[in-house]
Amino acid sequence: MPLPHFLILVLAVILAAGLTIWAASAVGVPMLALGLVALMAAAVAHLAMREHH
Repeated sequence: MPLPHFLILVLAVILAAGLTIWAASAVGVPMLALGLVALMAAAVAHLAMREHH
């Protein structure tokens, strides 16, 4: 992947994270709940990518 594409991808991820945090705080979702949801989503993604032998 060329460097400009990688940097644009990193920028898009950072902007999406910022938009998510802003939208959640605007609605009134506690940051603790948002963090727990993100942690659970990361755990599900990790477990889903495991290869079963």
